[in-house]
This record gives sequence, structure tokens and C-alpha cells, in this order.
Amino acid sequence: MSPQSARHADLDGDVYVFPRHLARTTAVGDPGLDPLRNLGWDLHNDDLGNAYLTAPDGRVRLGYLPESEDDGLWRINAYRDPLGPPAWGVCFNADAPTEFVTAFTTALATAYRDGPDHYLARPVAGSPERDPFLAVDPLIARGWQFDRPSPDTFAITSPDGLAHLEYTTGDLDPAIELDTRDARWHLWAGTSTARPFWYATASTDTPAALLRAVTEAVADPAPLLRWRADTDSYVKGHAQLSPILPPSPSPPTPLDVRRAAASRRPAALPAASVPRWSTTSRPALPGPRC
Repeated sequence: MSPQSARHADLDGDVYVFPRHLARTTAVGDPGLDPLRNLGWDLHNDDLGNAYLTAPDGRVRLGYLPESEDDGLWRINAYRDPLGPPAWGVCFNADAPTEFVTAFTTALATAYRDGPDHYLARPVAGSPERDPFLAVDPLIARGWQFDRPSPDTFAITSPDGLAHLEYTTGDLDPAIELDTRDARWHLWAGTSTARPFWYATASTDTPAALLRAVTEAVADPAPLLRWRADTDSYVKGHAQLSPILPPSPSPPTPLDVRRAAASRRPAALPAASVPRWSTTSRPALPGPRC
């Protein structure tokens, strides 16, 4: 997709970043909050400036936490019992591209409207709609390759080697999954997992449809719009930056065509001067009268 076709009236910036997994956050939270806020979820802020969204039934909660103690900017948890432990949890760190967060919250809004059987649907291996590895398909379709970095980890890596989706096998501690990067799913970009450009995690029971929404956003070939001054050195070193081009002129209308044709015709010669009789008396000629 060309940069021009990726333009959107609500976006702002002066360069397009490709591949999009090398674009960082836009540092604006509204796009990620709006899909759930538009459902009428309760929004409140604490004294530090963190924002919290809570579903009407209390079973899904989102925290937008710019003042948290770690770099987990976005934390979304779902609950079978509003007073019990989370059934699943997802985290996007402070540098994760905003469009990937928005893809998740948009899918979550749809699942919430469809009911608990959707937003609390545990992944089921082999299920046509709930197989966890449905989340991998959009990446495979874009040429990502399987790898086995360790005996208990499967990974799929982008063609440029700078983005990775890792899946950990075996039993995991639910509390650790929710509070650390040692979760079932780990999506990150960079050259080192110790210091990624950005990362996102999802716990074991995160619905497959929500995970797929994120990987579809990551796999989308359209570049992302950013300000050049905000692109980090790693983006400049690895990504392609395309300046925004002015929009193509709109095609001429039939009226424009007629006007252009008229402007190219030779100018008409002025009409010859024709003497006209006047009803006024002609001035007297000089000389004697007869």
C-alpha cells in the first residue's frame, strides 16, 4: 500500500514509518480508549493522571497508566467474577504503537457487545474460532518465519528479524503472567528481548479473537504516520521513512474540461465598424451657403 493510501484525517505527522512494527507510540491515549468509552463505560482519573475504564458489569477493566511504577502503560483485565482474580490480562508498554492498542480495544468492544461468551472465551486448540494459533495466521501470511529459541518457547519472526511473537508452553503461574513479561504470549520488536523497542503480553486465557486483532494490525502492510522528530534512533536506523506527499489533484469535472477547451480557442476578431444614421443634425459645413 502506498503512503498516500495510508492517510487518515485523524492522524498527524510528517513521515510514514515502514514496517509499522518499528513505529513507536503516538503518546496519545484517546484512540485506544475511545472504542470502550463509546460503549458508555465508566471513566475516572486518579490524582496522578492515570485513567481507568470499567465495563458496566464490572467484568472488564482498563487502566491507562502513564504514572505507574513500571512501563506497563496499558493494562486490560477481564473477570468471570467482578470480585475475583482476572480471567485474563493484556499489557502494552509505553512504547507500543498506539494503533496496535486500538486494534485490541476495538475487538474487545465488539466482543463485549456480543456477551461474556466472547470476551471470556478461553482459547481451545483445534477450534475453528477459538484456536489460539489463529493469532499467528496473519503473520505467516506476511512471510513471518517459525523458530524455536528455547525448548519451551515457539516463536515467529518478521522478515526483517526485528519483530517477534513468542508462545511459551507448559504451565505458568497466573499471577506472574499478569505482572511480568513472563506471559503465555509475548509480542515485541527490537534486537534484544532484554531491551525491546516495545512489547505487549497476553496471559493464557486471552481470547484468540482479541489476539488476532493485534497481529492483524501488526501484519498490515500500510505504514504508520509519525513525526520525524519523534522517531527514535532505532527507527531511523532500521525503518523506511517516507515523507508525506501532497494529495493528488482531483480529476477535472466536465465543466472544467469545457472551460479549458474554451480557453484554447483563438480569440474572435472584432466586428467591422458599420456607420449608422443619426437622428441628430449633422454639424454645418464651413463655406458660403447657396
